[in-house]
Amino acid sequence: MAIAVAGMVACAPRIQPRGAPVHEPILTDQAMIATDGAELPARRWLPESEVRAVVVAVHGFNDYSHAFADIGAALAGQGIAVHAYDQRGFGATARPGIWAGTEALVDDLRQICALLRTRYPSLPLFVLGDSMGGAVTMVGLARGVLGPIDGAILVAPAVWGRETMNLFYRAALWLSAHTVPWLRASGRGLDITPSDNREMLIALGRDPLVIKETRIDAVWGIADLMDAALAAAPALTTPLLVAYGAHDEIIPRTPTLLMLDRLSGPRRIAVYPDGWHMLLRDLQAGVVHADIAAWITDPAAPLPSGHDHDWRPLLATP
Repeated sequence: MAIAVAGMVACAPRIQPRGAPVHEPILTDQAMIATDGAELPARRWLPESEVRAVVVAVHGFNDYSHAFADIGAALAGQGIAVHAYDQRGFGATARPGIWAGTEALVDDLRQICALLRTRYPSLPLFVLGDSMGGAVTMVGLARGVLGPIDGAILVAPAVWGRETMNLFYRAALWLSAHTVPWLRASGRGLDITPSDNREMLIALGRDPLVIKETRIDAVWGIADLMDAALAAAPALTTPLLVAYGAHDEIIPRTPTLLMLDRLSGPRRIAVYPDGWHMLLRDLQAGVVHADIAAWITDPAAPLPSGHDHDWRPLLATP
């Protein structure tokens, strides 16, 4: 019995291996091909007229680049080019569902930023990170590996680090990740609402590229990423727009407030009273889209919605 238990505890969370560099990164109309040859499917939304700014869009956990279809079209209509890609382990990449590791996710973002900086050398470059994508963005910025970035938009960034989890959550996550890392959980029955846009949620449920059942070791992996993102907050010096929904049931308020209080660089914070976790696709998403477009145009100007004023009481109220 002791041998069996020891064997179970010896299980380790799985991380998909990253290959050795074989060539320079390549950006085509359909994909970003990383230095190790990994093909990350990509989408883009381009203005019909002159491009005045460029956005790299980084999606959330279990999602993929299609998440930016609405805001991509909205920003393209404002002269802003949007490029999104499927992160390793998600969407139409080679090993969906297998966690790629913080280092690989950050390095892929570094590579696509470099490619777009070369493609648009005279234009301002922004990163839009949604949930998990926000965490990847924060870590990349704090490490200084993304190169010159004019600003970053963090939408409901995933900063629920272990230091803000209760002891039961931390212990249960460690035990399950190191005994049954292959086990998949659907999240059904948790009574959590990610958005008020029911039609959109139904469409996601039917989308085969959206992961419905998550490996436990992938949950362990994103916890590692959220640890790093929360720790990165004090080191961020790039101008930031941080957007959060007052009804967010995915990333709790406590770690979000902690992250916001740790920010020391230039930032604008907007809390949307009617917003949920999926701010870019909620029923009031158009308000968020307009704020993001306005901030990219002039980071110093007040947001059209006015939700960048008196935001703290919204997060302090249960």
